[in-house]
Amino acid sequence: MTICRGHDEPIAQAIERESRSRKRSKERMETLAFYLFAAVSLGSAVGAALSKNIVRTAVCLLGTLGGVAGLYFLLNANLLAAIQLIVYAGGTLILIVFGVMLTSKSPYAKLTPTRGQVVASVFVAALLATGLITLMSRADWSKPSGELTASPHVADVGRMLLTDYLVPFEAASVLLLVVMIGAAYMARPEK
Repeated sequence: MTICRGHDEPIAQAIERESRSRKRSKERMETLAFYLFAAVSLGSAVGAALSKNIVRTAVCLLGTLGGVAGLYFLLNANLLAAIQLIVYAGGTLILIVFGVMLTSKSPYAKLTPTRGQVVASVFVAALLATGLITLMSRADWSKPSGELTASPHVADVGRMLLTDYLVPFEAASVLLLVVMIGAAYMARPEK
């Protein structure tokens, strides 16, 4: 197919406009996804901090960890996102659920903070917020952080886990299974 010389320029301009439009649309979607994951993370973190019910706290913690995993996916750090979901969202929440199962009969299960504890926690939170704001205000946000180094692919890490590091990987899974069985045994009702 032959294109006339006079028509080459408008077609090239149209293709360029379409390319820029798609790039802007992709950037808008990434920005929207970032704000969504950040809002989920922050909202869930506040909910976890303010909730007095341990189950609601665990659900809010799941939202926080899931939001952080979403941020990792946006950064193309798929391995970190998967580890975040598996280890923290999966493992930590299971630990909390087993902790609730084991301590639900304990007199310490329903703790109410004293006035001194509330004052101390507000002081520590204000101190941490001040430090974070100070560090963020001193950072030079105008220049990029530098060239990213190539990271290993998820398939390479998986291959290493199932070849070179198979014994420690399986030992950790057996240990977790034993802990889970022991926690279920200890949480069973007395006869």
